[in-house]
Amino acid sequence: MAVLGELYQRYMELVYGVCLKYFKEPERSKDSVMLIFEELVTKLKKHEVDNFRGWLHQLAKNHCLMQLRTPKNMKTVEFKTELVQSEEDVHLNGVLEKEENFKKLEYCLGTLTDEQRECIRLFYLEGKSYNEIVGLNGMEWNQVRSLIQNGRRNLKICMDKAGAEVKSREQ
Repeated sequence: MAVLGELYQRYMELVYGVCLKYFKEPERSKDSVMLIFEELVTKLKKHEVDNFRGWLHQLAKNHCLMQLRTPKNMKTVEFKTELVQSEEDVHLNGVLEKEENFKKLEYCLGTLTDEQRECIRLFYLEGKSYNEIVGLNGMEWNQVRSLIQNGRRNLKICMDKAGAEVKSREQ
């Protein structure tokens, strides 16, 4: 015990620093330094320690975390129910946002060329493959691919612009 006490004495400031970091209360940290020493006596009988400083640091950290997790340290906070969104409000916000996006999409589809709009409609809305679109329109496969890619890029640019315009109007 005397040897352990002397060894612990070397690292007491480390243990105190760890405790102070977690508890932010000097008195509680001092109490924990003593509790950790008691814990240390029992734990050393069970564990083989190669790096005492590192092991002690971890022991102190775990001790503090366990103390902070005890029910008496859990704080309950009362909140005003009028400040909490109801599920209906959240659902309504989502519906309104989708409606806004559909309006932007409808507008942006109108800005595409007729060929781009038709290929986008067939591919995304009707689920047709490139080969099926080629069969329906009589275009080259590469042309269909290009129209879909360019149309998708133009839609994205338009949607981003429309979103930015909406945000600037809200501010």
